Amino acid sequence: MATPVVTKTAWKLQEIVAHASNVSSLVLGKASGRLLATGGDDCRVNLWSINKPNCIMSLTGHTSPVESVRLNTPEELIVAGSQSGSIRVWDLEAAKILRTLMGHKANICSLDFHPYGEFVASGSQDTNIKLWDIRRKGCVFRYRGHSQAVRCLRFSPDGKWLASAADDHTVKLWDLTAGKMMSEFPGHTGPVNVVEFHPNEYLLASGSSDRTIRFWDLEKFQVVSCIEGEPGPVRSVLFNPDGCCLYSGCQDSLRVYGWEPERCFDVVLVNWGKVADLAICNDQLIGVAFSQSNVSSYVVDLTRVTRTGTVAQDPVQDHRPLAQPPPNPSAPLRRIYERPSTTCSRPQRVKQNSESERRSPSSEDDRDERESRAEIQNAEDYNEIFQPKNSISRTPPRRSEPFPAPPEDDVATAKEAAKPSPAMDVQFPVPNLEVLPRPPVVASTPAPAPKAEPAIIPATRNEPIGLKASDFLPAVKIPQQAELVDDDAMSQIRKGHDTMCVVLTSRHKNLDTVRAVWTTSDIKTSVDSAVAINDLSVVVDLLNIVNQKASLWKLDLCTTVLPQIEKLLQSKYESYVQTGCTSLKLILQRFLPLITDMLAAPPSVGVDISREERLHKCRLCYKQLKSISGLVKSKSGLSGRHGSTFRELHLLMASLD
Repeated sequence: MATPVVTKTAWKLQEIVAHASNVSSLVLGKASGRLLATGGDDCRVNLWSINKPNCIMSLTGHTSPVESVRLNTPEELIVAGSQSGSIRVWDLEAAKILRTLMGHKANICSLDFHPYGEFVASGSQDTNIKLWDIRRKGCVFRYRGHSQAVRCLRFSPDGKWLASAADDHTVKLWDLTAGKMMSEFPGHTGPVNVVEFHPNEYLLASGSSDRTIRFWDLEKFQVVSCIEGEPGPVRSVLFNPDGCCLYSGCQDSLRVYGWEPERCFDVVLVNWGKVADLAICNDQLIGVAFSQSNVSSYVVDLTRVTRTGTVAQDPVQDHRPLAQPPPNPSAPLRRIYERPSTTCSRPQRVKQNSESERRSPSSEDDRDERESRAEIQNAEDYNEIFQPKNSISRTPPRRSEPFPAPPEDDVATAKEAAKPSPAMDVQFPVPNLEVLPRPPVVASTPAPAPKAEPAIIPATRNEPIGLKASDFLPAVKIPQQAELVDDDAMSQIRKGHDTMCVVLTSRHKNLDTVRAVWTTSDIKTSVDSAVAINDLSVVVDLLNIVNQKASLWKLDLCTTVLPQIEKLLQSKYESYVQTGCTSLKLILQRFLPLITDMLAAPPSVGVDISREERLHKCRLCYKQLKSISGLVKSKSGLSGRHGSTFRELHLLMASLD
């Protein structure tokens, strides 16, 4: 009798080099779960079939990095927004540019297709939301209300509402037919990264950088429940197709939540890092993540995931799980969306004042569309995915098969199986992720020449920068001496171990000192002690905590932190630069108006000690900000995520000039 094979619940499917430069955005086709679109700093939009190594189609035309991409529901159209504020729509079946839409004044941060009509919504760093008519190449409506960049847009399943999430910590709901805001949902204490409508009920979920997920009732316009304690910022959520649960793509794990009451059904370790998008097909959840120019895809078998019932024990964190009573089966359901049988009525058109929003076909637009091309890289895959939709099929469409799961082997067995036998010089692949080396990366373009050590060391990486294992082993001079004695090899490897332990012990001791000062005194004194230690790693660790609570920031704290921020922005470590940018953004948003007002105010009459002290601090901060502004301006020309962050900081610092 054959032994049954136990398969994995989650596994890595593939890793590809998606662009010649950094990937800045990507999206999965929600209908098939098999189509992937990526936007890069090379100004291209590339289309891929999941688990296939070659690019299907490459779309050109943008002249600046592509910051946002979105596929429509039938996966026939794709829209891409660039750093310059331009939007382009391509017809994938016809393999040509369909529309070029101009009107935004800054980066396009979010896009979404209307579920029925030929409309596209766009959100920008200029804080505006615009609704575009693809057929007429014009802006139908502009929605104003957010005070910072709009990070996510989603149409409701019935196409009547539009939800928006922004860096101003709010979620807003817009009525498309009335052309006005229906409700605002405050409550998050950090930028809101994602919103998602329930597929059936009047329910909305939002995920934020404050590590919480909130559920909102769209009939009563109030919060239903709040899930706290996420391991990191929430960037990707997706409701199950039947609406029974919500999937949250967390740092290296998938979490399954219920909301009435709030509870965690299951936690699946996936090791996908920061997942960017999720889709469901054939009872499998597909997740994609990107780092620099690489895109990785992962699969979770949902048949082995708990989606209802009891609360799961969290294997990632040791905090107490949410102990909630089981839901009441007799609780009334919310109102259900009424989906129209035909395309939706056109939203109300209003008077347009801006010439850029009244775009009609012109020679300039025609030239842009002529310069935009759809280069088919793989004709066979293209014909298989897109062409059958253009012809009448006399047979039912072929359903995509689930991805086969690799067997679940323990590490010891896998290592033993990987050893070659004396009679055969063959190594068989081992399907366990913990044993396999990094999977081979398939490139859609010719392999570039070997690069030197990067100027910026990325925060997430699978291999140490500038280190080779062979450097720690004894040199082999004669082939007959290839046999290494275990003791010699271990002694060589351990040479730097003691030094590393000393460094980490010293850092831990320094952090304990700072924490003790904070406990007995205040935040300003603890920051001063961290600066006095003269170790940027300690400053970074402290700022990562302070950045999570904006109320801790005071004007006198800024005078101490700003010189350290200038050092962090010049660091070669990506994580240091990220922390410095976050702290600088908080300071600019909270204190720059106060600083400029104080410096512009006329001198006071009489003696006001507190005002004089505040004025002195403002002058000191202004001087330091002017010093940093030159550095920010010089880095605003960078590409990728850092370039976008520095450009945003440069805009915030414009009032200093």
